[in-house]
Amino acid sequence: MATHLIKRITSNPPHSPLSHRLKTTSSQYVASRIRDATFEKFMDKYKNLLKVISIQDLILANPNNPPSVSVDFLNRLSQKLHLNRGATAFLRKYPRIFEIFYNPTLTQPYCKLTPLAMQISREEHDAINNTRPLVIDRLTRLLSMSSSKTLPLRGIFKVWRELGLPDDFEDSIISQNPNIFHVVDAHEPNTHLIKLVRTQKLTASVENWRMTECCKDDCSVDRTEIRFSFKHSYPPSMKLKKNFRAKVKEWQKLPYIGPYEEMPTTKKRSKSGVMELEKRAVAIVHEFLSLTVEKTIEVEKISHFRKWFGIDLNVRDLFLDHPGMFYLSTKGKRHTVFLREGYERGGLVDSNVVYDVRRKLLDLVVLGRRGLNSGDYKLESSESDDDVEEMEDE
Repeated sequence: MATHLIKRITSNPPHSPLSHRLKTTSSQYVASRIRDATFEKFMDKYKNLLKVISIQDLILANPNNPPSVSVDFLNRLSQKLHLNRGATAFLRKYPRIFEIFYNPTLTQPYCKLTPLAMQISREEHDAINNTRPLVIDRLTRLLSMSSSKTLPLRGIFKVWRELGLPDDFEDSIISQNPNIFHVVDAHEPNTHLIKLVRTQKLTASVENWRMTECCKDDCSVDRTEIRFSFKHSYPPSMKLKKNFRAKVKEWQKLPYIGPYEEMPTTKKRSKSGVMELEKRAVAIVHEFLSLTVEKTIEVEKISHFRKWFGIDLNVRDLFLDHPGMFYLSTKGKRHTVFLREGYERGGLVDSNVVYDVRRKLLDLVVLGRRGLNSGDYKLESSESDDDVEEMEDE
């Protein structure tokens, strides 16, 4: 599929989809996507959770007892943390998570986590440590998708939370498993690579779905048709035209090389060869999202691995071109992609212990100041703050 497929599924395109896409800038292409109300509503909450996590990490990184950080320091980082109304206003929106306190020996206010937030942080730490085999498997699979079975260490640092790795994974996972992982020096100064020492036969998540579909008693799909297929679902607001359905069906049948299979040294220059390479790229980003704890990630983070996975296409366009598999949101001044099949009604279909703990923190974000004495805080309601931030995001 070319990058103009979104235009083919709109109910009343203004003119030829191909010519429209060629005249459309990247930002216009993103803006023209079909919105999914379920994911957009979820992102309204999730974007603030990401900000909360950023501040929480800064607090926990401080060796003070209890761990804390000055409010003035957070105010200086307001722009970087996307705190539209400043750090103080944001902290007071979530009194169940953050506590501002004054120390007589200090000349400025400090912020620390509440006992409840600290408890959730400890639970997440324990959940990750109790699932070490899964953590090792995720990292092994990520490395296996690289043709050289090697990835930059700084790239793993960008996605450690999404993969559910412990914050000290370099010592607790990589160094503790020398029979699986090995750190080597790169050609660039101060750059290290993680190399997979032991390779194994791996099965992609989409192959498990195909097997499940074929084994269903009421399976009416031809097994030859589902051999190279991916699960698709579309939001109710998306009107699928007959021509689009036919092209999706044709694309589903197209053979390709899986994310864990070796790429041939010589690439096909034919149209079918290019389409197969694109389908492999889709398979790789699909598997990447399947490996994440919450089946979601920022597009910028996954783009960091493009050359290591042999993807010569724009990753964001891949997500936009396949709206039945992925959903791209621009809430919170970032591009976040979701794996459609992983979600149902704003939550994961197949939950896991790390995700369950993180949902507890999200619940506190959603609660805000509700149920607390509003007189204790000299700010407007959390709902009005969210409205302001929503307008600034748009």
